[in-house]
Amino acid sequence: MKEESDFLVIGSGIAGLSFAIQAAKHGRVALVTKQEIKESATNYAQGGIASVFSEDDTFDSHIQDTHVAGAGICHEDVVKMVVEEGPGVIKNLIKWGVEFTTSGDSYHLTREGGHSQRRIFHADDLTGRAIERALVTAAKENPNIRIYEHHVAVDLITEAKVAKKDISPNRCLGAHVLDKQSGRVRTFIAKITFMATGGAGKVYLYTSNPDVASGDGVAMAYRAGASIANMEFMQFHPTTLYHPQAKSFLISEAVRGEGAILRRRDGTAFMEKYHMLKDLAPRDIVARAIDNEMKTHGDDCVYLDITHKDPDFIKGRFPNIYETCLKFNLDMTKEPLPVVPAAHYLCGGVVSDMNGETDIKYLYAVGEVAFTGLHGANRLASNSLLEAAVFAGRAYRNAVEQLKNDKFEFPAIPEWDSGTATNSDEMVVVSQNWDEIRRFMWNYVGIVRSNKRLARAMSRVKLIQEEIIQYYWDFIITSDLIELRNIATVAELIILCAQERHESRGLHYNMDYPERNDVNWKKDTIIKKQF
Repeated sequence: MKEESDFLVIGSGIAGLSFAIQAAKHGRVALVTKQEIKESATNYAQGGIASVFSEDDTFDSHIQDTHVAGAGICHEDVVKMVVEEGPGVIKNLIKWGVEFTTSGDSYHLTREGGHSQRRIFHADDLTGRAIERALVTAAKENPNIRIYEHHVAVDLITEAKVAKKDISPNRCLGAHVLDKQSGRVRTFIAKITFMATGGAGKVYLYTSNPDVASGDGVAMAYRAGASIANMEFMQFHPTTLYHPQAKSFLISEAVRGEGAILRRRDGTAFMEKYHMLKDLAPRDIVARAIDNEMKTHGDDCVYLDITHKDPDFIKGRFPNIYETCLKFNLDMTKEPLPVVPAAHYLCGGVVSDMNGETDIKYLYAVGEVAFTGLHGANRLASNSLLEAAVFAGRAYRNAVEQLKNDKFEFPAIPEWDSGTATNSDEMVVVSQNWDEIRRFMWNYVGIVRSNKRLARAMSRVKLIQEEIIQYYWDFIITSDLIELRNIATVAELIILCAQERHESRGLHYNMDYPERNDVNWKKDTIIKKQF
């Protein structure tokens, strides 16, 4: 069954929805999403979106903060462009119905780690939910947008794949997509394919990400021949709630922005010995500090203490965090919260240019799936929603020009063929491999790495991939099998990039190369599949 459109959008976070809403003015949009349309990393974003707004703030200050957090390898032109286009995307979001928190006659701006000024627009502590709700409403009301929920992208369709030979430049023709409810794989053909599939936190045992974050876009683009960069830079959020039922519930960086202090079990504050900004240091430093404190003192967690602030302020500023913690019998106004780091944000991804286009023509990658050069070796807090919104707008404008100027002729595209594949009655194989990948990635390719750990991880992922290849083609595909295949691919890419970088920089810390090396490694780690 084939579905044809002008624009195929894969993913329903801020990047996918904002692109779809704008693109719908110029053609038909098919938007596919793995679960319900609201289920995305955007929906769970607590902190906010960074943009210069206050008279006390400047573009230069935001640019400088981004470069400092990125540890010397942010792309200067990209940083400048994103920061300067920030106020414009804020206005767009407000126009689409996002209600940011106000203070008197102006917007209330908060501060997070790594920022020298208050520049974070937020909607209490549920900013992502406010953005998602507004964009979902706008998308559903648009007659040019057709939404396909519970649809999982399997693979991109490219001209080279259809022709079964090398074609340069290769171009994207759409994607094969599994309809989870019917079990059928549908063929989506489009002039423009826009990937906004999010991150890859599920590659790790502990993550703050939603269940949809299995690195699908990165894996699909890599298999299709797109360039991938800087996968070694996985950001671990320093503070997720440590509780058996909490499922790594995120405690926003804004809590530290409003004065919370990290302490050991005995109450000792420890961040001053790691960084001059103490509890407001960049995330990579805070995460490593917590990891070191836990290992040094044999503790399972550290504690985030904001009890010195007025209880009414805490409840008013962080209503969702406060109420959620109460469900676990933790009152943040009276006691410190137990916290641990968890995999949070992928700073690498599919290489895309200033307009979001990859090196496969007509394939765009925007948001956490993409590598744009903005984040460098460590993302500055609340720059992620900003990046997604800015690049979605630029991709939209560029794609519309392509529609106007390019002639689109599609070859005959075959439907998905399951061949002799049968239904599997051994899904235990999938769950076993899934669990093994996530555990060795956490233990060997986590916050602190070494050459030996990386080698062990690589040998294990190779063995698992051999099993997956056989299993994938022997049995009818399911959502779980697609995700397993993708996290195995993304795990290999993270390990490959980590093995290539012989230094420690930002989020990548290797005990065998503990120093930063600007002579040899002030550059990106770029890899591409060899056919």
